[in-house]
Amino acid sequence: MPDEKLIRVALAGNPNAGKTTVFNALTGARQHVANYPGVTVEKRLGRRRHAGRLIEFVDLPGIYGLTAYTQEEVVARDYCLREAPDVVVDVVDASNLERNLYLTVQFMELQAPLLVVLNMSDVARDRGISIDAPRLSRLLGVPVLPLVATKGQGIPELLDAVIAAAAHRPQPVEVHYGAEIDDQLVALESLLPDGWHGRLRPCSEVPPRWQALKLLEGDALITAQIFAALPDPTPLRAALARAQSRLKSLLGDSSEILIADRRYGFISGACREAVRTTVELRHDLSDRIDGVVTHQLLGPLIFLAAMFAVFSFVFAIGNPLKDLIAAGCDHLAATVAALWPAGSAGADNPFRSLLVDGIIGGVGAVVSFLPNIMLLFLALAFLEDSGYLARAAFIMDRVMHRLGLHGKSFVPMLMGFGCSVPAILATRTLDTRRDRLTTMLVLPLMSCSARLPIYLMILPAFFPLRWQAPMLWLVYLTGILAAVVLARLLRRTILRGETAEFVLEMPPYRMPTLRSVTLHTWERSKSYVRKAGTVILLISILMWFLTSYPKPAPDDLPGLTPAESKSVAVAHSYAGQLGQALAPAVRPLGFDWRITTALIPAITAKEVFVSQMGIVFNLGEVSTRAPDSISPLTQQIRAHYTPLTGLCLILFCLLSSPCLATIAVTWRESGHIFWPALQLFGLALLAYAATFAVHQIGSLLHLGTQLVG
Repeated sequence: MPDEKLIRVALAGNPNAGKTTVFNALTGARQHVANYPGVTVEKRLGRRRHAGRLIEFVDLPGIYGLTAYTQEEVVARDYCLREAPDVVVDVVDASNLERNLYLTVQFMELQAPLLVVLNMSDVARDRGISIDAPRLSRLLGVPVLPLVATKGQGIPELLDAVIAAAAHRPQPVEVHYGAEIDDQLVALESLLPDGWHGRLRPCSEVPPRWQALKLLEGDALITAQIFAALPDPTPLRAALARAQSRLKSLLGDSSEILIADRRYGFISGACREAVRTTVELRHDLSDRIDGVVTHQLLGPLIFLAAMFAVFSFVFAIGNPLKDLIAAGCDHLAATVAALWPAGSAGADNPFRSLLVDGIIGGVGAVVSFLPNIMLLFLALAFLEDSGYLARAAFIMDRVMHRLGLHGKSFVPMLMGFGCSVPAILATRTLDTRRDRLTTMLVLPLMSCSARLPIYLMILPAFFPLRWQAPMLWLVYLTGILAAVVLARLLRRTILRGETAEFVLEMPPYRMPTLRSVTLHTWERSKSYVRKAGTVILLISILMWFLTSYPKPAPDDLPGLTPAESKSVAVAHSYAGQLGQALAPAVRPLGFDWRITTALIPAITAKEVFVSQMGIVFNLGEVSTRAPDSISPLTQQIRAHYTPLTGLCLILFCLLSSPCLATIAVTWRESGHIFWPALQLFGLALLAYAATFAVHQIGSLLHLGTQLVG
């Protein structure tokens, strides 16, 4: 029997209300990411079968209201208006009910087919808060269900309620704002244009009362649309001005503030009827923990210690797994190479070289670092889901304000440790364009996951295992310090101005669930895997060709060992010639033509540098592990370069220009080519100058040490 019509459900809610946890509990792995039409805000979609019906869930951005002050609010409101979902599920934090119901009331004003979910009901109970869900449902006029999404409690009941709400559209009660405001709404309704709302919401009408409310509230977007739909908006414009002026003179405040007060009044009355507090409010365990982790002195130290623990975890667990994958790649390369026996005419077959040196050697070198990257994402997901990262942003706000960055900038900067592209998109949460641009420009200084393979290739070459985690911690800390110093410089020059005040909500501490942490880790890691299978594969093949052709004449290789012959062949190739042509420019940095050759394609994706070094050193056929478990590529780094060169290479890759995807999204988000150009060339200049200084000073110190010795 075929399924009935698809039920489309919008999941809405405040940030930190657990909306995404509800989405994951409803859809599991059956979800994908897309973009809302016309904007770069991502939307997540997932499907679920229940009781013979197919249900599609859309996870809307976390918002506090529908007045459209931010792009996320615009996206969420436009989706509800234009797409007209069959059900809107409003996920509410039951332990913070009054604040969360403000969004609920605005959905009620829109007469949306609403279903309210009281998530984190267990947290509310632990705090002595008792909510009479049936009574609250009667007061709001919509179904209200308790839920504990982290444990899956209430999910079947929620699915049943979704199907019931789709069949019998709930009708929320009408919210009243007092006689004075209600009278003005009625007067404005009579002047509204007919039919204009059809362009916003084709499936059903926008309530005239909601349109009048948006006019009175001063919603710029809706007001402009209504005026544009009228042949002559003058009467409505005059009536609106009179209404706002009358309310101001009668009640002493702007209509926007008055409407907000009436909403909170409605919420307060509903909570008095349906909520009981069985214990007095007191400092609970969360408050006591916050007293320590957000302490002015202890807080930053705890944050640095937490980051150090993360990197120690990444190395201690990730390195053995990395070695296993690298050994597997070596074995695969040796197996493929053996298909053309040594000494046979096919041993130098171009196809054999492409498979062994280009694809396996190039992509394998990058894929081997996947365990370390997944472990980093796993640790960050745990800290995020536990509620600690919000505290970290609060801690860093004091420092960031002094350095010219907005406190909210810390959250995108922390996301930059994963990938700069979504981090730049996250700057939309900042209130001013100046704050957004400043954060965008310095975000690439956060060491994204693409740079991690470079560090993991170089650090083991020159440092024992016990020093690798501290050095990696120092590298990441250097990026943060460089970012805040550069931000300070920008805010004192081309982006001069006051920094907006910082308001951040503190989510309650929670024990992250295995399901949630696993999903977050995989979502962030799969882009790395996808890149390895597409961009890096294509670049590896291209670089294999450029490092393999043209081949030197046999007369140029007299009496050389196979390894020496390969080195000469690479130097003779197109890539080698280009690297040697550019080598004089980077020689003051301590780099040779091999490093230069590998850096050129890394502009497309930073982790490509590792695969290119493998190709330049012709390591595709290496099948023997080094006795100290150092990879063949790291062994070559140790043999050809000094610790100073390794340090300079890390510094250059840390500070240099971001990948092309980051440049592209900066262009799109800033709206002008000047800003990505400044980012590209400014960071390149910064990296060159800093690396030049370090190498020259290091060389002088080394020379001085030798002379003294």
